[in-house]
Amino acid sequence: MDSSKEIKEMVREKYSDIAVNAEAGGCCGPVASCCGSSVLTGITMIGDEYKNINGYVADADLGLGCGLPTEFAGIKEGDTVVDLGSGAGNDVFIARSIVGETGRVIGLDMTEEMIDKANINNEKLGYKNIEFKLGDIEDMPLPDNKTDVVVSNCVLNLVPNKQKAFSEIYRILKPGGHFCISDIVTQGEMTGELKKSAELYAGCVSGAIQQSEYLQIITEVGFIDIEIKKSKKIEIPEEVLSLYLSENGLKEYKENLKGIFSITLVGTKG
Repeated sequence: MDSSKEIKEMVREKYSDIAVNAEAGGCCGPVASCCGSSVLTGITMIGDEYKNINGYVADADLGLGCGLPTEFAGIKEGDTVVDLGSGAGNDVFIARSIVGETGRVIGLDMTEEMIDKANINNEKLGYKNIEFKLGDIEDMPLPDNKTDVVVSNCVLNLVPNKQKAFSEIYRILKPGGHFCISDIVTQGEMTGELKKSAELYAGCVSGAIQQSEYLQIITEVGFIDIEIKKSKKIEIPEEVLSLYLSENGLKEYKENLKGIFSITLVGTKG
């Protein structure tokens, strides 16, 4: 877990497996939102309920989210929306139900298997103004100043260079455009052992940074009117943590980490 390249490759492999195994129930489900391994199904998480939302497509919901960014995204008919880490297309299809025929929705994902699954789902729906693109959030294959709204659901915690990711979000947004992102952050210090766990990184836990640092990065990039719309604490059972932490590591976790939180926040390009 030392280099960005290693982290990205590990995440790619984990989420490729999720996409491939989804038909058989996968390693994730509604109870195990944002997981990269079946062992994390013990986490009392976090994904908000999608089923009654307009545009919801069950085949596109792999239970990988930690919030519901479209709820606060302020998407309008005719908007161009980009969903980062679009997976099988869940938030893309919900955004499409809002932008209508005159808008456009682009899903960006680093995993070919997820792109394939999303395209299969879209073929069934027949939408012509949706596109799924293979790409890196730290270096998006998207033009400057063309996007109205960026959404993302429990993905940026997996990105090694969050400063670069938010700089890219800023670049692709139109002046006055905005983002709405659900993500995982911490309050208090993450222990060294927890940070090193590849399984918990893919489970969106050890890749999280402190909430104060997260907000500082967004501010430094140039976003204004930053607001946390929703915050929810994530409880990780001790029996799950003990699989990854030594006795001393577990003690440090309890002493130093005030909590791991799912937050949904918004910000505007200044």
